Amino acid sequence: MYTLYAIPNCDTVKKARTWLADHGVDYLFHDYKKQRISRETLEHWLTQKPWEELVNRNGLTWKQLPDSEKPANMEAAIALMISKPSVIRRPLIESNGQIIVLGFKADDYETAFAN
Repeated sequence: MYTLYAIPNCDTVKKARTWLADHGVDYLFHDYKKQRISRETLEHWLTQKPWEELVNRNGLTWKQLPDSEKPANMEAAIALMISKPSVIRRPLIESNGQIIVLGFKADDYETAFAN
């Protein structure tokens, strides 16, 4: 089973959810806004991806942050992602503890869900 971590009103997430529905991929939806994200989950993801990939530097949340709040290291990035989960790059799809895809590109989804 897949878990899609995201925010429901994000345009990129909407594209990903449409792609998944069109291709019959079942998943659980984890809403960062309602369910938040745990330090343990973030630390686990950070064993697979560097914090620089998990933080969405193109989003409005990031752009509105004062430079003094932008993380310079992994610990600061974890604190930021916990306090402002909308700064986490999305969607992130995980299965059995492994990140399958991060973000949305149809070609990446074709490869990831080829089976």
